[in-house]
Amino acid sequence: MLVLLPPSETKHPGGDGVPLDLTALATPELTPVRERLVDALVELAADPARTAEALGLSQKQAAAEVERNAALRTAPTMPALERYTGVLYDALDVRSLTRAQRARADRRLAVGSALFGLVRGTDAIPAYRLSAGTVLPGLPTLRALWKPVLSPVLADAGELVVDLRSGSYQALAPVPGAVTVDVLSERPDGSRSVVSHFNKAHKGRVARLLVTTTAEPADVVRLRALLRRAGLAVEHDGRTALTLVVPADEVTRRDTAPTSRSRSVL
Repeated sequence: MLVLLPPSETKHPGGDGVPLDLTALATPELTPVRERLVDALVELAADPARTAEALGLSQKQAAAEVERNAALRTAPTMPALERYTGVLYDALDVRSLTRAQRARADRRLAVGSALFGLVRGTDAIPAYRLSAGTVLPGLPTLRALWKPVLSPVLADAGELVVDLRSGSYQALAPVPGAVTVDVLSERPDGSRSVVSHFNKAHKGRVARLLVTTTAEPADVVRLRALLRRAGLAVEHDGRTALTLVVPADEVTRRDTAPTSRSRSVL
């Protein structure tokens, strides 16, 4: 089973690993695109104003993020699963995993990255700033760069792929046949809302469940059964999409965006 996670804009600073070695990262066929993007970000960082504009940085963010990109090849590194922060990674909480669970996390989890394409849990990476929707000066779109090389890698995974990436990262390299998970909150009257911010926390919990279990579901039906045994309310559309239904009282008002979708049994 391969579980694809989205990255986060926020990253833990520092690290105690040696500087970035692109040839040491998993999936070496991605190295040429990685080299091209790292070079482009380092070069762009020489012009802080252009960097801020290209990356959509606020004045408050600009200095630190430009500095990070300028030091991509010299900054200390740390394992990818410890580099990313935020709601999803707080829920995943890799630092609290047992040794056996962490080994499964390193084997089963991978992070979709605008800069590196795909990183495994143990891949040593520096802090950086680059989002899926960014267009770097003088380069094609990130989708145009990544899709031709990353999509075949994911398509040839040879195991069940559970795609928890956000839409913008899925677009960089779609995975036909991957299981996706949507999160909806349900009110007492049966009406439902799309969960936005809190969606990340629930996906982080799903990811944690999938690395703390020794089970290895081979298809969407077995995955659904696994999630249900864990106490999650999961519906299946009959294809490869799962819907995680969460009681509305677990989601604050600011975390939801109303939709016209009504209660249905899938």
